[in-house]
Amino acid sequence: MRNQVTLGQTGPVAAGARISDEPPARMRDRAAALHRAGHRDEARALYARCLARNPDDAQVWTNLGALLRSEGEHDLALVAQEKAHALDPANRNILNNLANILNDLGWHERSLALRRRVIALDPGDPGHRAMEGKSLRSLLRLDEGIRVLTAALSDHPDHHETRIQLALTQLASGHYAEGFRNYAARWLTGELTPRRIGTPKWDGGPLDGRTILVLPEQGLGDAVTFARFLPALRRFNPARVMLLCEKPLLRLMSGVEGADWIGTDPHEAGAWDTWTDLMDLPTLHFAASDTVPPPTRLTIPEDSRTRARAIAAPFDGRFRVGVVWGGSVTYRGNAFRSFSHRLYHRLLDVPGVQLFSHYKGPGLAAYQADGTSAFIVDTASDDRDLADTAAMMEEMDLIITSCTATAHVAGSLGRPVWTLLHWDAFWLWQVARDETPWYPSMRLIRQDRPRYWDGVLARVHADLSALVATSRKAGR
Repeated sequence: MRNQVTLGQTGPVAAGARISDEPPARMRDRAAALHRAGHRDEARALYARCLARNPDDAQVWTNLGALLRSEGEHDLALVAQEKAHALDPANRNILNNLANILNDLGWHERSLALRRRVIALDPGDPGHRAMEGKSLRSLLRLDEGIRVLTAALSDHPDHHETRIQLALTQLASGHYAEGFRNYAARWLTGELTPRRIGTPKWDGGPLDGRTILVLPEQGLGDAVTFARFLPALRRFNPARVMLLCEKPLLRLMSGVEGADWIGTDPHEAGAWDTWTDLMDLPTLHFAASDTVPPPTRLTIPEDSRTRARAIAAPFDGRFRVGVVWGGSVTYRGNAFRSFSHRLYHRLLDVPGVQLFSHYKGPGLAAYQADGTSAFIVDTASDDRDLADTAAMMEEMDLIITSCTATAHVAGSLGRPVWTLLHWDAFWLWQVARDETPWYPSMRLIRQDRPRYWDGVLARVHADLSALVATSRKAGR
C-alpha cells in the first residue's frame, strides 16, 4: 500500500547553530530527509525532538506515523495519524496515511470512507482509486472491488498498482485466468526487484527443443504451491525444464513433476536458452482449464523419516499435533498472520494430546525462554531443511499452523491440517470458506474480527477436543 510522506525542501543547518536554536521547520525537513534516506533511528529521534518543540505539527505526526507503520509499530502509528488528522483534517496526504493504517488494523469501513474523501480531493491520482479497490477487497466486497478497479484501469491503463490490486481481487474471487494475467504487473509496482539475466525471458511461444529455466519468487510457500504448474510447460515442447529453488526446499522438491533438473545453482546444470518466473505458469494452465491442479508432489528422504520417527517415538499412543505460530519476519504482513506461541498453551489441557513445534525462526527464543518447550516438543530448531519438517508432519495426527510455508507443505503431503487465518488473508484462501480446492486435506479457520486470535483458538480447542474423543472411541 502507499505510505505517502509529504516533505518540504531541506537545507543545511547554519554553521555553529545549536539544535535547540534550529528553526522547527528546518528540523522537520531534516527529519524527513533522514526518513526518506532510510535512516529510521535518526529520523525517529529527530521527529520526537520536533514534537517536543511543536506538538501541533501535523506534518511531523503523519511522517512519524508512516515511519512507525513501516517498522511494524501499528498501534503507535495509528495514534500518530489520528493526531495528525485532528490537527489538519482536510489534508489529503494525512487522510491517505490514516486510511493506510486503518486498513492494516482492520478498520476497513472507515478506511474506505477516507479513501473516497481523498479521491474527491484529488480525482486525478489513480493511486487513490487503486487503494479504494484494496479497501473493498478487505471488506470482502469483491464484485464491487473488481468493478471499481476495472473502471480505474480503463482510465489509467498503464497504472501498475491498479492492475495488481485488480489481479489480487480477481484471484480472491476465484477468477484465476484473468487474475493471473493481471498478476504479471507485480514486477512493475516497485515491490519486487527486477530480474537481471543474460538470456531473454520466454515470450510464451513454442519452445521447440529449447531449455527453459524456471525461477522462484517471493516465499518458500509460494514455491511449494505453484510448482504444481510446471507440467503446463509440456505442451510448448521444451527439450528440458530446469527449476531453480531455495536450499531449504531442495531435497523436498527433488522429485517435482515437470522438472528435468532441480537445484540451487543453475550453472551446475549447464546452459539454458530462455527463462520464466514460477508464478507465470498458472496463466498457462488456467488459459486451458478452470480446475486447480493437484498439489505439488513432494519427496521425503528416508534419513528424514528415521529422524522423525525417533523424535516421535516416546509419544506413541498419544494424539500428536504439530503446531506453527509464525512465518518469515521479512514478509510485510507477518505481524497480522502470526501470533504468540503462548496461545497454544490453551491446548495443553486436551486429554491425550501431545503438541510438537514445527516452528523455526526468531520466535524460538521466547518459546524456549518461558518454558514452553517442556510442554510443546521442539522438533525444528535443529532440523536441516523442510524435508525434515515434512517427515515430522508424517508422524502427526494433525497439523495446526498459521498461514506460512508449513501450511503449504502439510497440504501438499495430504496431511490433515488446520490453517489459522487472519481477517484479511492471502488471496489463495478466497473468502468465507473453510475448505480450499488448492489443498483437499486442509481446513481453514478464520478470525471473526480483526486481530482477535482468542476466538480462533477457542474454536480450535473445542474441535480438537471433539476430534480426540472421536478418535479414542474409534480405537485410533
